[in-house]
Amino acid sequence: MRKISFRNDILPLKNQLYRLALRITLNKEDAEDIVQDTLIRVWNKRDEWENIDSIEAYSLKICRNLALDHLKLHDNNNASLDSGEVEEPQTTPFERILQRDKIALVKGMIDSLPEKQRTTLQLREFEGKTYKEIALTLDISEDQVKINIFRARQAIKQRFQKLEEYGL
Repeated sequence: MRKISFRNDILPLKNQLYRLALRITLNKEDAEDIVQDTLIRVWNKRDEWENIDSIEAYSLKICRNLALDHLKLHDNNNASLDSGEVEEPQTTPFERILQRDKIALVKGMIDSLPEKQRTTLQLREFEGKTYKEIALTLDISEDQVKINIFRARQAIKQRFQKLEEYGL
């Protein structure tokens, strides 16, 4: 088993931890605080690193738990993600506005999903984690991970199709 280094193995996870915390809390400042708390907690457990199967899954689990605790304390369910726009280079301004609106709509749909579905979707689609890694991080079975992702995708697809049928 190789030696785990905070600088080489844990610190590079900070962007992943931030995205996970942001997806749960929907607040940039809270997500930053949660990442700091996560890194401190992982550092404080440095004597036990050799006994941990996956330091990445361990760190993500701590981050998730801190974010959920924060949500319970602050009841922060009404914010929305605000990140960069996706813009196609050869599109008209109208098409760019439509695209931006659709992206904002899908983000809002993702934000409104139940927490477990939102988190599993985040880890799978945005972080590229395997079902096994997600199951380890969330402390659920791989089957439950697949169910959560399927339900999340179905909910977003149905909501989006309904809006497309009736217009934005």
